[in-house]
Amino acid sequence: MTLGLSDEDRELRDSVRGWAARHATPDVIRTAVEAKTEARPTYWSSFAELGMLGLHLPEEVGGAGFGLLETAIVAEELGRAMVPGPFLPTAIVSAVLDEAGRRSELDGLADGSLFGAVALQPGDLRVERDGDSVTLSGTSGVALGGQVADVFLLAADDGGERVFVVVTRDRVEVTNLPSYDVIRRNAEITVSALRLSDGDVLRSDPHRIVDIAATLFAAEAAGLADWATTTAADYARVRKQFGRVIGQFQGVKHTVARMLCLTEQARVVAWDAARARREDVPDDEASLAVAVAASIAPEAAFQVTKNCIQVLGGIGYTWEHDAHLYMRRAQSLRILLGSTASWRRRVAHLTLDGARRVLSVDLPPEAERIRADVRAELEPAKSLENAARKAYLAEKGYTAPHLPEPWGKAADAVTQLVVAEELRAAEFEPHDMIIGNWVVPTLIAHGSTEQIERFVPQSLRGDLVWCQLFSEPGAGSDLAGLSTKAVKVDGGWRLDGQKVWTSMARVADWGICLARTDAEAPKHKGLSYFLIDIRNTEGLDIRPLREITGEALFNEVFLDGVFVPDECLVGEPGDGWKLARTTLANERVSLSHDSTFGAGCETLMALANGMPGGPDDEQLTVLGKVLGDAASGGLMGLRTALRSLAGAQPGAESSVAKLLGVEHLQQVWETAMDWAGTASLLDDQDRTSATQMFLNVQCMSIAGGTTNVQLNIIGERLLGLPRDPEPGK
Repeated sequence: MTLGLSDEDRELRDSVRGWAARHATPDVIRTAVEAKTEARPTYWSSFAELGMLGLHLPEEVGGAGFGLLETAIVAEELGRAMVPGPFLPTAIVSAVLDEAGRRSELDGLADGSLFGAVALQPGDLRVERDGDSVTLSGTSGVALGGQVADVFLLAADDGGERVFVVVTRDRVEVTNLPSYDVIRRNAEITVSALRLSDGDVLRSDPHRIVDIAATLFAAEAAGLADWATTTAADYARVRKQFGRVIGQFQGVKHTVARMLCLTEQARVVAWDAARARREDVPDDEASLAVAVAASIAPEAAFQVTKNCIQVLGGIGYTWEHDAHLYMRRAQSLRILLGSTASWRRRVAHLTLDGARRVLSVDLPPEAERIRADVRAELEPAKSLENAARKAYLAEKGYTAPHLPEPWGKAADAVTQLVVAEELRAAEFEPHDMIIGNWVVPTLIAHGSTEQIERFVPQSLRGDLVWCQLFSEPGAGSDLAGLSTKAVKVDGGWRLDGQKVWTSMARVADWGICLARTDAEAPKHKGLSYFLIDIRNTEGLDIRPLREITGEALFNEVFLDGVFVPDECLVGEPGDGWKLARTTLANERVSLSHDSTFGAGCETLMALANGMPGGPDDEQLTVLGKVLGDAASGGLMGLRTALRSLAGAQPGAESSVAKLLGVEHLQQVWETAMDWAGTASLLDDQDRTSATQMFLNVQCMSIAGGTTNVQLNIIGERLLGLPRDPEPGK
């Protein structure tokens, strides 16, 4: 995977990856590690000939006329391969100079004859003004890539304000610094009353200059994290300890799965930061996207590279292994860019001041034809109300457009997004089938003609309410371990057992039930899928199950000799596991049209705005973390939608988003309860209060497969780690 999504993006990635494999060999990297000082790479001219140094620059200065997204893809790949050389600072310098309108060095930066360095912190470097005379004195902060640079972009203090100045090597004293990053090394620059010309002090907004740097820092960080995750997973699949491959131990498996989650977070926010700089979006929105990336990607890379060393064990702690090079690079990025806490506070400040990152996609031209058809078809519904309108929408396929005709519209990704936009614009809400969203696709795929005609239209209209009888006291996440029995009797089946955590059981008309029909078969193969008439079947005892909120939304259901006729068995006996999984292939394509933050974060920001004197630095840091996580979740959904539009399979972000989304919601409401103070400790609160929401969301990391189960799925299905051994093996 890569930051970009298009075929052109992937071709660029592959080109850079191939070049890096040929030139940044292990011997080249080790030579750079052992060198006393950094040397100018001999292969740099070949990289420049590919046009990689000027992708973001105008054609008139030797560039390709693209944008920062393409350069970010290159930064990601070079970081992934730990390519020696100052690509990152050179790209930052050229991008800043281009935006500032200073063209004198751009040709050299694009053709590889000039290298750049950047210092984002001023040190004690200061601009001094005396009438028309402007001079520069002092020693800079750490200049990334300064040991080989020709052009320096340096932060300086100008009367208490940060500015950026540009100077060339022949005008300054460069001191090489012993560098923690032993491949791309640093220097500091010293000057005394250096006279500056008008163009040397850039008039660009300093925040925008830092944003450009942060965007490319985040992209490189994503590449570092990807290497570390891949390396750890590859090792965990083959390294044996205690007679087992270590990736089979949950401690290792979950660590690597968490690494993938952080990597996908880093990648998606870095992508959005680069994308925002290319799009025509308001400056505050673009700055917010960059601040989110800066608050997440370098920190994620640092955590992931540390974890990589732990997974590798002893070999990861050796000088000869590359793992420490990636950790050094990630930690250097994190420190040079400014503390993670400071970037989180910037996210909070921008958001509290009203900035929002709005999710959107550019639909292809055929969307307008689809839109016209949808609008015409929805027009008659405007004169209908309530049940009549929902029935009309169901008849026309709008309850679940992704389903095949005549039940849905067999809508592809583009059509689904257009339909959602038009329904929203018309303020129409088709019936939400809830559990029926699982039942209906299963019946369409596996049910008999009679079952489909009997249940599907009524479900789509809202005339039938469903509940799900799957979980049991002894089979929660391990669904295949259920013990409810179904014994064949004359004309049907007799079911005995207990189900638990059944929502809507007291209001449902029908339920779907998994029961074991073959006790001798392997546990996944002995299950069958039944439809139970909840309102008209004897032997059902439904008891409310009170949750920690004090409410009783769930139920436990006892089945005592429940008779289910043959016509209510879906598929064949033993098909239950296959049928229960059908819904996984029927996921909708959707996209939030709100900001990336969602309602919970808006509540949190309202609490922050209501604090006497405003939130303190610690609270702003926490708020920025929560908002950044929310943004990454929304962006993962956007990338998944874009992949669907392109006809591709969902990427890792779709699985990761499910896990991180739950943890994010729990953090939101825990923070909201903390900020509400002692008022949150009062009993008998409204169900939308911070207290009740905090209690409610605790179930989300349990229902539908616990967090640990989700980590197993990520580790096994996405990273190829071995499954847990069968009991007794």
